Amino acid sequence: MARYILKRFAGMVPVLLVIATVTFFLVRFVPGGPFDQERTLPAPVKAQLYAHYGLDKPLYAQYGRYLLNLLQGDLGPSYKYPGWSVNELIVERAKVSLELGLWGLLVAVALGVPAGAIAAARPNTWLDHTLTGLSTLGICVPSFVLGPLLILFFALKLGWFHALGWESAGDRILPALALGLVFAAPITRLTRANMLEVRNQDYMRTARAKGLSGARVYFVHGLRNALVPVMTYLGPTTAGLISGSFVIESMFNIPGLGKLFVSSAFNREYTMICGTVLFYAVALLMLNLAVDVALALLNPRVRLEAK
Repeated sequence: MARYILKRFAGMVPVLLVIATVTFFLVRFVPGGPFDQERTLPAPVKAQLYAHYGLDKPLYAQYGRYLLNLLQGDLGPSYKYPGWSVNELIVERAKVSLELGLWGLLVAVALGVPAGAIAAARPNTWLDHTLTGLSTLGICVPSFVLGPLLILFFALKLGWFHALGWESAGDRILPALALGLVFAAPITRLTRANMLEVRNQDYMRTARAKGLSGARVYFVHGLRNALVPVMTYLGPTTAGLISGSFVIESMFNIPGLGKLFVSSAFNREYTMICGTVLFYAVALLMLNLAVDVALALLNPRVRLEAK
């Protein structure tokens, strides 16, 4: 397993190099620059800024310097926040985005897995149809529609939560629901389909023949194997929860990395765009690796294949 993990780490290096290279050149081919504002700067001032940040050099020289700094873990300075580096801003904002993503993941798993298991336990009943219908509705309603509905009902009408902000513990509830409910719907359907598939397997009948209770057979033996495909889905889902919070952070005025990425795209801030893209790429690769390790712990066959 250690050899397998090291091999996966080695495979991440060329992937990150390709992502860094493509992002570096794409942001520079977009019209405009990081110092193009509504009020045009004087030409001498603009030339000094370009010279200070090394943007006056040829593109290949900028790329070589970028790769050299990247090998040292330096993502470069921020053009919009003087005195701050991209590393410092990402670390500061990523804490908020990671917390929001984890709360959203908790909502998605805590609602999706039990709902799918309960629906599969009573197939073709009113309970199954209700939970399946709600999950279908959740798939059809995107987060940018669900978020304003939650704000309108729970914040403006009932006054239970604040509509904006990220100060108190209650401020986490509405953004986590808006982010997690969208992903809870496919988890519900996936869990239901897998539970219906494994409930009549031979090992389930053997467990019943041994005298185990129905709840233990269903929720311990059956759910453990049914969660293997769900764990595979949770890898990109977790990455989507963390990186897909751009709309939620802007909607609820949350000072996270997604909001910073959106503002850097509008400001054409090269270093911030490249830094945030690399951060999300590393997060996605690490989450996929964590899912593979979790699958090996859940499924002995995966451990044998890894060996």
